[in-house]
Amino acid sequence: MELRHLRYFTAVVEAGSFTAAAARLHISQPPLSVAIAKLEEAVGVSLLVRTPRGVEATSAGRYLLDASSRVLGDIDDIVSALGRFGAGTAGSLTMAAVPALMWHRLPTLLREYAAEVPDVEIRLVDPPPWAAIEMLQQRTVDLAAIMVADPRRFAQRHRGTLKIVDWGEIPLVAAFAADEADLPDPLPLSSFTGKVVLLPRRTAAVPSLPEAVDEAFRRHGITPASIRTVETIQTSLPLIEAGVACAILPDPDGASLSRFAVTVRRLQPAPEPLRALVLARAGAALDSTAGRLLARIARSTADPVR
Repeated sequence: MELRHLRYFTAVVEAGSFTAAAARLHISQPPLSVAIAKLEEAVGVSLLVRTPRGVEATSAGRYLLDASSRVLGDIDDIVSALGRFGAGTAGSLTMAAVPALMWHRLPTLLREYAAEVPDVEIRLVDPPPWAAIEMLQQRTVDLAAIMVADPRRFAQRHRGTLKIVDWGEIPLVAAFAADEADLPDPLPLSSFTGKVVLLPRRTAAVPSLPEAVDEAFRRHGITPASIRTVETIQTSLPLIEAGVACAILPDPDGASLSRFAVTVRRLQPAPEPLRALVLARAGAALDSTAGRLLARIARSTADPVR
């Protein structure tokens, strides 16, 4: 039994004649008659009976008509769903992102993306940047969003293994305890001289915030009292709120730190901003859901890394 034969049979019953069904199906009548005969032979029972008014389904034919309507409807639904998968409007998308991007820049992007493709299931994870790259290469995630201090050097290092799309600058700001609200804005970078400064743990695989802060201090001759290492940017915030230390932190949209009890100030001179990058695996066909999101990011950025 072929699906084509079920469609032909359904058309004949609905039209009430072979001639009308053949016209609807855009085929000649003899091949249609042969197809119905093969279908009856396959099921071992007569499905149609000729009447003065044309043809009608037998009791077995009526049963098959009902069953085939369900089957053909399911097949059409499957084909339609697979088409949406191919177009990137259905399926799933798993993205790794560092917390600074997860908190603010990513929600706006995903809100627009979800409105465009509501049938795509979106999953998020927030590993460290080096782990995000590993997850991407191991196919655990489809995309990864990280921040780097030198995007061109990063691109050269990963050329051939990663597809890299620029996602814009991430300004760096000063973060002090809330009771230091009288600090000027912008705040002189020299204000960090003699202070206890927090920096997240650096990784050679992804030079990022620690390298950017080190370079700013070196260039302008700033000598903190000490630099304390924390595991992540987010673990530095309770220490800043407590007045234990201060820090230079990324502020993707100018409001990322407003939820915390800290005093945020622009810096003068301003350190070189970080660069947000969205990564995909190079050299392989990109899943259509990930490709759609990556294309949206690329359209919104005027200065791609490559």
